[in-house]
Amino acid sequence: MAAHRIVVVLIAAITLACTQSNHFADSTLLKIADLQDRRQADSLQKFLLDKNPTYRTAAALAFGSVQDSLAALQLGNMLLEDPVAEARAAAAFALGQTQCVAASNALIPALQEKNPKVLREVLEALGKTIRKDDLYALKNFKPKDSLAQIGLALAHYQLGLRGLADSLVAKKQAAFLQEDSPTQAQLAAAHFFSRVQNINVNQYSPLLMRASNKGNVFVRMAIVSALRKVDSTKAIEPLIAILKNDLDYRVRVAAARSLASYSSSRANKILLASLNDKNVNVGIAIAEGLKPNKSVVGEILAQAKQASNWRIRTNLYRLALDLQPSAALEREIQQLYQSSSNDYERAGYLSALASQINSFEFIKQAVLTPSSLVINTSAAQALVALNQKATKEMYTAFGAAYREAILSGDPGVIGIVCSALKEPSLGFKDLIKDFSFLQQAKSKLQLPKDVEALQPLEETIAYFEGREKPTSPKNPFNHAIDWELVKETPAHQKVKITTDKGDIILQLLVEEAPGSVANFISLANQKYFDGKNFHRVVPNFVIQGGCNRGDGFGSEDYSIRSEFGMRRYTEGSVGMASAGKDTEGTQWFITHSPTPHLDGRYTIFATVLQGMDVVHAMEVGDKIVSVALIQ
Repeated sequence: MAAHRIVVVLIAAITLACTQSNHFADSTLLKIADLQDRRQADSLQKFLLDKNPTYRTAAALAFGSVQDSLAALQLGNMLLEDPVAEARAAAAFALGQTQCVAASNALIPALQEKNPKVLREVLEALGKTIRKDDLYALKNFKPKDSLAQIGLALAHYQLGLRGLADSLVAKKQAAFLQEDSPTQAQLAAAHFFSRVQNINVNQYSPLLMRASNKGNVFVRMAIVSALRKVDSTKAIEPLIAILKNDLDYRVRVAAARSLASYSSSRANKILLASLNDKNVNVGIAIAEGLKPNKSVVGEILAQAKQASNWRIRTNLYRLALDLQPSAALEREIQQLYQSSSNDYERAGYLSALASQINSFEFIKQAVLTPSSLVINTSAAQALVALNQKATKEMYTAFGAAYREAILSGDPGVIGIVCSALKEPSLGFKDLIKDFSFLQQAKSKLQLPKDVEALQPLEETIAYFEGREKPTSPKNPFNHAIDWELVKETPAHQKVKITTDKGDIILQLLVEEAPGSVANFISLANQKYFDGKNFHRVVPNFVIQGGCNRGDGFGSEDYSIRSEFGMRRYTEGSVGMASAGKDTEGTQWFITHSPTPHLDGRYTIFATVLQGMDVVHAMEVGDKIVSVALIQ
């Protein structure tokens, strides 16, 4: 019996060790990841020639984040010559992320690649990098299997984002919307028609109509969004049917937004009737997207007074005041602002007042009175919006308010106000002769904490000084990865986010994004997230939290590196928010559905295992009660 117990204990110990390990127990993989984190491209490049294919692959993936064009030639050689498919695929991904002429030149010959998985990466990477003169290489490519179809559809999607898609590309994307195409190819094609601006989609309206009513729900969402580009006589009735009948709220959100893009009394009537959709996100999308229509202002105001959701209510008040300005309605909104105890709701009322010049003093005081950071930044946004309605005679008062706001020293307010000061059409450069207050404000800001204020402030200073190119603030490397914490983190470590609406269980991806995971765990262990809000919720896009200010402008006195990998954003992907490459800190988001425009641009460091129903239920201001590691 004693011997049996020893065996059991040994097995348990081995099992525990396995569950607690990740691949950074390998010192070479850790070294490669550390070189990636430190952006030491020269040292990293040596591993592209390592005899061990695992190390070559890891080094190639690392260049997907480092993005050093000097490595493109060696990555290209690896893509064409490495005997291991995984290494070639990693090289293709890294070349696509690097986006230089050398990368494109290296990728074109790889269209002869025989391995389907590698070829898929080659095609998408070419979509990100290929030059206009070389487009024939993609246009003449004929996919022979489903992975090649997916790769080509993604390549076309990337071309569309870069403004390089033409009618032939659109025709090929339309072919991918057929039901016999792979779902991922359909999804890429659907997002192509939804997001690309220079393509006439009317000729594809019958195909889009058919695709909007059947098949994969994620494809339908994007197709329904694309219908806003179709002639109203063809699109409005199908969109109304989708808004009324589709079972997935995200499809109804897309239908609401598309309907709201039309100036149609029929569309407005249906949208107003749908404000009380069983999913509040549909009502929010409607209230935020409704177009001005004086014929229904009475109904809009009535709906505003009855609305139980503050986002719907404040947006309807905004629309009613825009349509039929009155001093009485302004006073009513100001009184609602004063009586509310919800800072996010109060911010909504400030936005509602942002078209009424008589509210200038009210909004200015909200900017300058130290109270809630959410209120201060929202008031600054309202003040800038109000500036668009002001007469030239009022610009002096606006300039004085902006000066005082910038000297308040709040980074969020500074970043917002600078957007008005550097706008040439507003003419503040001619009006404000002494702009030393800009330099004074700059002297009090620090990288990396205030990068979102420093970027627009530097642009504003350059504008006033008559310089074409502003100084570009760049976050220093100041937060090396805690490798001891990484090594002790299990490969499948889970996290429970307890909210006031339920629990969300995440699986951390420590092997793919060690720096982001270590940062998240460290903050969670410090109880940093506990009690904070989800400050941003965009229906059928993301929920976002982790801001220490509650307004989206918060960060700490460090930043971490971007970690881009081959994983794509889908429903329940958890990404790091940023103000550009290598500016990540404490804020993170969870996606409601696939968002391919984020792929390769925002770090994915976790996925939702359980609780997507809670993610979909989140609203602005909902609380993060706690974040804790679990088994």
